[in-house]
Amino acid sequence: MNMNKLGLIASLALLSVTSVFAQNRSEQNHAERFEQLGPMLRTPNVYRTASGAPGHMYWQQQANYVINVELDDENQSIKGSEKVTYINNSPDQLTYLWVQLEENQRGADSQSPKVAESSINRGMTLRSLQGIIWANEDYGYKVLEVKDAKGNPLPVTVNNTMMRIDLPTPLKAGDSFTFGVDWSFNITNRVGYISGRPGYEYFEEDGNYLYTMAEWFPRMAVYSDFEGWQNKQFLGRGEFALVFGNYEVNITVPADHMVGATGVLQNPNQVLSSTELDRWNKAKQTYDAPVVIRTQEEATELEKGKSTEKKTWKFKAENVRDFAWTSSRKFIWDAMAVKQGGKDVMAMSYYGKEANPLWGQYSTRVVAHTIKSYSSHTFDYPYPTAISVEAANGMEYPMICFNYGRPDSDGTYSEAVKNGMIGVIIHEVGHNFFPMIVNSDERQWTWMDEGLNTFMQYMAEQEWDRNFPSRRGPAHKIVPYMRSEKNTLEPIMTNSENIVQFGPNAYAKPATALNILRETVMGRELFDYAFKEYARRWMFKHPTPDDLFRTLEDASAVDLDWFWRGWFYGTEPVDISIENVAWYKLDQRTPAERAADAKAAAEYEETNVSKTANMKDVPETVIEADPATRDFYTTYNPFEVTPSDEEAYKNFMASLSPEEKELLNSNMNFYEINFKNVGGLVMPIILEWQYTDGTTEIDRIPAEIWRMNETEVTKVFAKEKEVKQIVLDPFRETADIDESSNYWPRQYQPTRFELYKNSGAARGTSTGSNPMKRAKNN
Repeated sequence: MNMNKLGLIASLALLSVTSVFAQNRSEQNHAERFEQLGPMLRTPNVYRTASGAPGHMYWQQQANYVINVELDDENQSIKGSEKVTYINNSPDQLTYLWVQLEENQRGADSQSPKVAESSINRGMTLRSLQGIIWANEDYGYKVLEVKDAKGNPLPVTVNNTMMRIDLPTPLKAGDSFTFGVDWSFNITNRVGYISGRPGYEYFEEDGNYLYTMAEWFPRMAVYSDFEGWQNKQFLGRGEFALVFGNYEVNITVPADHMVGATGVLQNPNQVLSSTELDRWNKAKQTYDAPVVIRTQEEATELEKGKSTEKKTWKFKAENVRDFAWTSSRKFIWDAMAVKQGGKDVMAMSYYGKEANPLWGQYSTRVVAHTIKSYSSHTFDYPYPTAISVEAANGMEYPMICFNYGRPDSDGTYSEAVKNGMIGVIIHEVGHNFFPMIVNSDERQWTWMDEGLNTFMQYMAEQEWDRNFPSRRGPAHKIVPYMRSEKNTLEPIMTNSENIVQFGPNAYAKPATALNILRETVMGRELFDYAFKEYARRWMFKHPTPDDLFRTLEDASAVDLDWFWRGWFYGTEPVDISIENVAWYKLDQRTPAERAADAKAAAEYEETNVSKTANMKDVPETVIEADPATRDFYTTYNPFEVTPSDEEAYKNFMASLSPEEKELLNSNMNFYEINFKNVGGLVMPIILEWQYTDGTTEIDRIPAEIWRMNETEVTKVFAKEKEVKQIVLDPFRETADIDESSNYWPRQYQPTRFELYKNSGAARGTSTGSNPMKRAKNN
């Protein structure tokens, strides 16, 4: 082992080590990374407390909707009318209201293609060229009339995706204002050149459409205590800031369509066949497996014709921030009940035949699992339904989400497709918790919903299958992003429209940070309690990052400002290195033993190749010097033990207390390790000690060890056993970007090619272990 083994009589040597360390420490600026966030957070007030909880005067607005909408399946368009009752719970008087018009993001005057970079590449597709010349008058809101409750026109100003309604009289605190909007638009082909979350998919084989209607009606913007109006334009990436309210929505579609939507169906007797109604009632009493309400055979038969009649599906939803729906004659529908919080929740899936057999086997079961997993870490799922729709897409809304994961045309699928489908269903259903209930501002802080939800997704995936190949969550999987070029990195606390590497920044890094908090910094018990406290405090409310940061500290008594500063406000990576290790043992030798060892060491020191060669030319007879002129010092024996040496040793031993004698005779090993913070992001130091007897031991040193010197620290560890190997971050839990410096003695690290080659050899070629194996019933 390449360590410096030194004998020491404790006090003198340890004092010299400590003084050197203190000298180095004094030269460092050691306060920056452990300063409190203080001025970086909003000042607490009566609306939001310093503890991170809603204040005693917390308020939020409410918007209730009654909407009638009709789908034109021949022309792929909708027309609708809505009545909005806006309740001003704020202490402020409002002279105008802001309404979101996200559908205009797809219109001819949209800012999205204007602000998007573009370039010409060899072999460009027609779709990519269509995206460049995107200026189609057919899309965006076509008819937009705004009237008060009496039918009088209201003055409005449309600014791209935002509309201001100027009120006839100021809306006072505690009052409400009702207005109506009539509107229509042509639905975009979301798998065509104007891609996006809402729209339709056309199935050429049977000539039918599958509609996913989201962001489809004028929606109230948020007016809050911390920001006023959130009227930032919608460019396509930054999602939504929305107001809670109650919805009554009547959806008119062709009579052979199946509709799924946010909320609870109010008229099943009118829109379902008697057979479907019986199956639906059975599903409400079935908890172990989904009940198929419309079968694949029935849906396939409906695909062959197009009804000219219409049906209106009526839904109600309470205390939701949005409403979405789906419609198609292609849908298979299955459902099962889930016991949650003393009530039944209906887990459901809608999917075309193209999604089977994969969706029939897994989708609704995954929905049920997600509800149970997320509820165990936050609060009982409060809504009556949770729906997963196969739409070759991935997007979330209250009680309904659109997901991908379609088998090949012959019904086979790979493990990768299956796991991808399970992962996206967990993620999108999980969004019911963040941000549909814990209602953060997605347009400003994408990570508050995507990052928190990705963290929850990781736990749910591992609870589904302990070997699930989670893409995000484990610390080591964020390393490639953390070691990226500096000009491609932004802090997590960055607006969604300004992020270069969007997925790693807004999804993976915050999820990793929370996982590190749970597993490494706080521990599961403290973290789980504090995270659940945050979720419960802010369910059905509008939290900010400050509220999350403060609550996790408030409920755990763990000072995390250094963590938020590094992981959320900074871009530095984790790279801690073991720079040097010195091995010490207490010196138990007598003066005579010490002198003998010193003599042997000196003789060994004098042995060298030159001296050995020279001895061949020196005569064996040496002329003695005259005793009368011999220098006194030539007779001095540096290895002689004097009576004073013996006396000093005797006195030293006699002065030791029983505890000191026990320590002296313990044969303890002292390992002095020098650590260097190469990356800049301070983190706990986790060490694995591998002993010569084959046993191991873990030491965990909190990150606060860096508080006096953020670049280099030295620490001594006392061990009864002799160490063979020291490993830093043995479980890869801190996202260290350079693991080659995590070993002492240094250990050879294979290249990526060698890792791949070795992994491939280990996998073998049998279909039983091949992740690309195709199966219908896997």
